[in-house]
Amino acid sequence: MTTEPAAALAEADALDLLSRGRLEIEGRLVDASNTTLRAEITLDGLTRRCVYKPVQGERPLWDFPDGTLAGREVSAYLVSQATGWDLVPPTILRDGPLGSGALQLWIDEPATAESLIGFVPAYDVPEGWLAVANARDEDGDAYALAHADDQRLARLAVFDAVINNADRKGGHVLYPATGSVHGVDHGVSFHVENKLRTVLWGWTGKPLIPEAAEVLPALLARLDADLGAALEDHLTISEVQQVRLRARRLLRRGRFPDPPQDWPAIPWPPV
Repeated sequence: MTTEPAAALAEADALDLLSRGRLEIEGRLVDASNTTLRAEITLDGLTRRCVYKPVQGERPLWDFPDGTLAGREVSAYLVSQATGWDLVPPTILRDGPLGSGALQLWIDEPATAESLIGFVPAYDVPEGWLAVANARDEDGDAYALAHADDQRLARLAVFDAVINNADRKGGHVLYPATGSVHGVDHGVSFHVENKLRTVLWGWTGKPLIPEAAEVLPALLARLDADLGAALEDHLTISEVQQVRLRARRLLRRGRFPDPPQDWPAIPWPPV
């Protein structure tokens, strides 16, 4: 039995491992609001860690239908895969020890990984960072919620706008040793109403990154073909249609979206 670093496993092999591997629960991630379990998964002598979110452990929400969060996690992966940006770790829906649930490859972060999102002194925002909101600590000192002006985060911001992510916290962004950036925890996405909540508002109203001009049309073509059909296995027809409309609006406007006026723009806690 061997354990390999995440970067060494090809996407197709990761999906095969998640789909056919034997699960052994290690423990619960207690900070999560829904039942979120870390597990080992083994297939043909290869062992990896994964995150298992059983449907029966989902906490009821007033604005999302019961039992749909796992499917939204899978849908986020499918959209990420279609962009070619590799933003969401391989994720599938399958049966496990606690029934059907979302299974996602665990992403290890090196001890030296530095977050690109956080609170910084308000008068000392790092060069190359964008301030999002002002705050004060318990001593009254001024801080700014800010993030790096980084292409990888900008891709994630475009992605979040497309899937209508209602919970992009700083802690939902991971930094593996490969140098890429991954987003996780997409259970409250794809609502038909605008519920975008994110810490990545630093580009508000600014032109989209140039590569979005190629990625969004390709995504729309996939939505009218295989991707749209795949999403309808997990989302309503109206929710899939809204993904198309959001992608079209982004492409037509050519700018990052503005924060909503009738909905909290930043999730709590932000990081």
